[in-house]
Amino acid sequence: MISETDLKHLRRCVELAETALGKGDQPFGSVLVSAAGDVLFEDHNHVAGGDHTQHPEFAIARWAANNLSPEERSKATVYTSGEHCPMCAAAHGLVGLGRIVYASSSEQLAGWRSEMGAAPSRVRNLPIQEVIKDAAVDGPVPELAERVHQLHRRLQEESR
Repeated sequence: MISETDLKHLRRCVELAETALGKGDQPFGSVLVSAAGDVLFEDHNHVAGGDHTQHPEFAIARWAANNLSPEERSKATVYTSGEHCPMCAAAHGLVGLGRIVYASSSEQLAGWRSEMGAAPSRVRNLPIQEVIKDAAVDGPVPELAERVHQLHRRLQEESR
């Protein structure tokens, strides 16, 4: 169930994705929120420099491992513009972060890339639940997924 609070944080993720796109990067953004509702960390994609592990969800996992107790991590929520890739899902699970809420799914992204004629990803699109056994996951959110879709369209248009 997606709440108004969830929508607020997901909108911020989409803003961060737009910031990434404006900086010449792929449009992904993520926010880590404590059980008390405080934003602890936020970031966007930084893969344009060539290091394709510089995903915001991976940065969140690293930050959480270094700054939060295991209990704090398990009660935190990760909001993201796009469903975690397998690398980020594994990092999330290994660090012991809590709930994941995403605006658009990896399945949607694969479909959008295909319809735009983009090369498929070298990494398989797996739902988070196929990577993390006990993940609490909510998404996609249709009205925000469409905004994310538009950002990926812009990325394709700008890369031509």
